[in-house]
Amino acid sequence: MNLKLKEKIKESLSAVLPITGIVLMLSIFLVPMELGSIVMFLTGAVMLIVGMGFFQLGAEMAMTPIGEGVGVQISKMKKLITVLLTGFVMGVIITVSEPDLQVLAGQVPSVPNAVLIMTVAIGVGLFLALAIVRIRYKISLPLLLIICYAALILISLFVPKEFLAVAFDSGGVTTGPMTVPFIMAMGVGLASVRSDKNAASDSFGLVALSSVGPILAVLILGCFYKPTEAAYTLTDVATVVTTQDVARVFAQGLPLYAKEVLVSLLPIIAMFLIFQMMTRRYQKRQIKRIAVGFAYTYIGLVLFLCGANVGFAPLGSYLGKELTGVSFRWILIPIGMLIGYYIVKAEPAIQVLNHQVETVTNGAISVKMMNRCMSIGVAVSVGLAMLRVLTGIS
Repeated sequence: MNLKLKEKIKESLSAVLPITGIVLMLSIFLVPMELGSIVMFLTGAVMLIVGMGFFQLGAEMAMTPIGEGVGVQISKMKKLITVLLTGFVMGVIITVSEPDLQVLAGQVPSVPNAVLIMTVAIGVGLFLALAIVRIRYKISLPLLLIICYAALILISLFVPKEFLAVAFDSGGVTTGPMTVPFIMAMGVGLASVRSDKNAASDSFGLVALSSVGPILAVLILGCFYKPTEAAYTLTDVATVVTTQDVARVFAQGLPLYAKEVLVSLLPIIAMFLIFQMMTRRYQKRQIKRIAVGFAYTYIGLVLFLCGANVGFAPLGSYLGKELTGVSFRWILIPIGMLIGYYIVKAEPAIQVLNHQVETVTNGAISVKMMNRCMSIGVAVSVGLAMLRVLTGIS
């Protein structure tokens, strides 16, 4: 187990180091920063590295086997209504548990947090059920995606423009650290009982279809609330002088994220216990392994979220604010693309996804290949987003 954890932390180190190097270079050549801010950032980077290592191992030990087990059991269900209801409930539970959704809800002042969270959760639940039916009845994924996104474009024409960005941002909930391991593993479990040649490829697509649900749900929600510009708040970098100040700031943040992650994990743990009592699928040894996996997942997410939100995010906000004030603002585009290229590797859910792709394809698509392709895609997207900001395109 120790060797496996060291391997995961080593992977995390290689993912976070490039971002750390870029920020340090920017602080030297473009945006001078106080030494205390740099120490906060580096401390956050260390927490990210260790947290990602624990999370990846925890997801492998707990979230993946649970997701696969649920997928296999759903495949054995005879009645369509039971399949739909189970998929819907699983989608709602896993989405409510997603920490990213809490962040999004706090940034939309015109909609109560609870309303937005349940709306997104219901959207994911409905489309996860649809994705399960697609695998069960071998429906074409490209056809479904074309129909779904055509519907989104059509509906978006009748929704206040202030809700468009929020709606499409909400689709990112299904790429969070809780949802990706579980939903991806569920797809593998669903397809594992099939013996046709398309079974392996059909194990993918659940995240893609599930992402449509929250977008559609929030677009519809936008018709019932008075639109208000989303107030994305900038977090100030904490002022620190000594190493004790740094320790104090992170110590204040740890209990908050420990509580947040615990609240997120409890529904999943409860779901696992109910699932085990109903199916008796896992042996005692497997249950112990899953319990340890939950502990690793908890430790990893607490460290990751605290490091990211206390050390990483405030400095990122500060960098963005300062870079927009330079005379040659065009430099934001290459810097944004460079950060976008490397930031993909620092997302724990992406690492879980890439490893699962490599496993399902028997190494035909490697983790390195997936990282490279996704990094290029994100870099281009970030470059376009920066161009939109600089040119004021709405």
